[in-house]
Amino acid sequence: MPNIKSAKKRTLVIEKKTLRNKTINSDLKTAIKKADAAIDENAENKNEAVKVAIKKIDMACTKGILHKNTAANKKSRLTKKLAAAK
Repeated sequence: MPNIKSAKKRTLVIEKKTLRNKTINSDLKTAIKKADAAIDENAENKNEAVKVAIKKIDMACTKGILHKNTAANKKSRLTKKLAAAK
């Protein structure tokens, strides 16, 4: 446990950031899984699911959770899979 005031503050800030990052990452993974499942099942809402997943990927990228190239790769993979399903 830190004794210095600034170190105590840093631990609090790190906890908040970690929680935010975990929630964003969890939402991102869920959206991607839903989009993949919708494409595999050839569901009616597959376009909507992919759109939501791409939005979550962009949000994670702007928040600094994903690198921009990783985000681009994920979006490209989803759109290719969607195009192949049509």
